[in-house]
Amino acid sequence: MSNKPKLHVPTPEEDAAIQRGIDSDPDTFVPTDPQFAQMKRRGGRPKLEHPKVALTVRYDADIIERFRASGEGWQTRMNNALREWLYTHQLA
Repeated sequence: MSNKPKLHVPTPEEDAAIQRGIDSDPDTFVPTDPQFAQMKRRGGRPKLEHPKVALTVRYDADIIERFRASGEGWQTRMNNALREWLYTHQLA
């Protein structure tokens, strides 16, 4: 049994009553087409200079368990550990 709430689609009469309420509200603002075209869209979060890359990788279970046991943020700590290793070891 699903716990999702059922969607209530208003009847045409209910929809008309809702619209009348909107139309009678003095604070309702409906922009004209030119006004709407001038509105700036917000792009959400700013782009990162160095974005993360999603990939699938396999690690030994004990490695993952140790990082997970360190609590929330374990993936960031794992990333930092790999970065530290890169700076302290010469790559071939």
